[in-house]
Amino acid sequence: VQLQASGGGSVQAGGSLRLSCGASRRGRAISNNGMGWFRQAPGKERELVAAIDWRGGHTNYAISVKGRFTISRDNAKNTVFLQMNNLEPEDTAVYYCRAQKGEVVSWGQGTLVTVSS
Repeated sequence: VQLQASGGGSVQAGGSLRLSCGASRRGRAISNNGMGWFRQAPGKERELVAAIDWRGGHTNYAISVKGRFTISRDNAKNTVFLQMNNLEPEDTAVYYCRAQKGEVVSWGQGTLVTVSS
């Protein structure tokens, strides 16, 4: 699956952003893939932020974002979203989306989120 992430930007602490991740025109559908958002801050390892199963019935969040971020998907539109509210400077990172079906994993290019205090 070829993925394209978008929606990053610069906001002040307390602000909101909505990231989107969709399959490219040449990519296969993501509807039967588990999807996840990861992030990597400078000097740190990539970490899982949120994940959602292929049906959208089960979600999982990192403790640091629980209650502030919401992952969702629209399989008809072949898109996964990450709504990020009450952003904190510690959320500053490059955010990546990932699709997984069995052992097959695909990553999108990152989108930068910068949160200023």
